[in-house]
Amino acid sequence: MKYQMYIGIAAGFILAVIIIIFFLRIYFPKLVDKRIAAFQNDLITKHCDEVQNIYRQMRGWRHDYHNHIQTMKAHLVLGQTKELESYLSKLDDDLSSVDTVLKTGNVMVDAILNSKISLALSKKINVNAKAIVPKKLNISEIDLCVIIGNLIDNAMEACLKQANENDRFIRVYIDILKEQLYISISNSDGGIIKKNGRTYISTKNSATHGFGLMRVDRIVEKYAGYVNRQNEEGVFATEVMLPL
Repeated sequence: MKYQMYIGIAAGFILAVIIIIFFLRIYFPKLVDKRIAAFQNDLITKHCDEVQNIYRQMRGWRHDYHNHIQTMKAHLVLGQTKELESYLSKLDDDLSSVDTVLKTGNVMVDAILNSKISLALSKKINVNAKAIVPKKLNISEIDLCVIIGNLIDNAMEACLKQANENDRFIRVYIDILKEQLYISISNSDGGIIKKNGRTYISTKNSATHGFGLMRVDRIVEKYAGYVNRQNEEGVFATEVMLPL
């Protein structure tokens, strides 16, 4: 009798395992595909925002360029060479003062940083950035850009949670430290990142919940690097160390 009972329990257990495996084979890939699709859509949306912001800047530059040309032509027609020289001098000073393009030494990092910083500034977020990156790296430039892009995206989302624009800020610092690439990105805390035990998780209510942080952690682990996150006194900071 006991033998038959054990057989029944074993059969029930095996059946339960089969059902679970079947469920995972059917449902889990769909869930992963759904999250990946949502993540890709999120990336496309952010990329479109960056492109539109750059396009608006280019239109502004084109408008200003046209006005400057007309003013200089007027000075030439009137023979006002001194006034033209003065205007060109002022224009040169103005261009120097608005030249905020960040040059790190690495073309791909320049591209991702400048597009993200430009987008942040357009959203009324104060940005302070300093970055030095070697031209040649032992890590993939794409992986590095994924890390930087995700960290700044999270920082922007946190800043936008704050109603007072004067409280929004992002600080970016990248340099070589002890033969490693040191990345530090801090921002005013908008409450989208919360501590869960020894780790931090995103509190965003979306299908891409936590995907960016996960990507950063996996890439850092891939290169045997180090990541540290801290949330103190209204400032959230992430530090990453990657071997050179």
